[in-house]
Amino acid sequence: MTTKNIVFVHGMYMNGESWNPWIQQAQTRGFKSTAPSWPFHKGLPEYLRNNIDPRLGKLRFKDIVDFYKGHIESLTERPLLIGHSIGGLVVQKLVNDGYAEAAVAISSAPPQGVFTLAPEFFKANFPHINPFKGNEPVIMTKERFHYTFCNTQTQESSDLDFEKYVVPESRNVPRSTLTSQAKIKFKKDHVPLLLIGGEKDNLIPLSLVETNFKKYRKSLGTIGFQKFANRSHFICNQEGWEEIADASFTWFDTHQGA
Repeated sequence: MTTKNIVFVHGMYMNGESWNPWIQQAQTRGFKSTAPSWPFHKGLPEYLRNNIDPRLGKLRFKDIVDFYKGHIESLTERPLLIGHSIGGLVVQKLVNDGYAEAAVAISSAPPQGVFTLAPEFFKANFPHINPFKGNEPVIMTKERFHYTFCNTQTQESSDLDFEKYVVPESRNVPRSTLTSQAKIKFKKDHVPLLLIGGEKDNLIPLSLVETNFKKYRKSLGTIGFQKFANRSHFICNQEGWEEIADASFTWFDTHQGA
């Protein structure tokens, strides 16, 4: 079985709008695409920053996985999946549960039990899960966005991307990835899965992506790993994103139906 339909899965602080350049690039490669926004994430980022849905703060990782399962079940066939960050972990979970034909997880957040001691990881991630903030949504600042997403860019360039892409977020999404909601059965058979990491990523360090990849070494499915130099966590939208997209589409051309 082969398919030319891709479902894109965004990560935290983003929505489906962030995949628009990829959707256009996918079309030139003969793929059809959809990029649904998570619950309470649909709309123009500027509007969402100024009109935070009161239900956002209780959104969990499981809710997002279930949302995409519902979307996939509405399709006529299992799609190809591409996800970034928490969206990469969503893709890993969907692959684990049999919802994909082949998949790519980019700078994927770690599944339950996968961790790193890298100091930049803790500095970048603690504000997301701060236990003293309850269910209060996270409001990303331009300064923190520069450190966590766009550290290879100037502050000015990062600020422009902030205005274009950033939305408010739920702390309970990353918190719940520390629980069984984000458990992956690494030895289980699976469709071809490619993990991609960026050399300069503060939020999901490259070493963490490699650890995630190595967990699949005893699996029965095809697993791949690629790293890209001078890429931050904004790897899917920073200058040179086309190279990441091309690697993803080539993975599908080579491995789907395997």
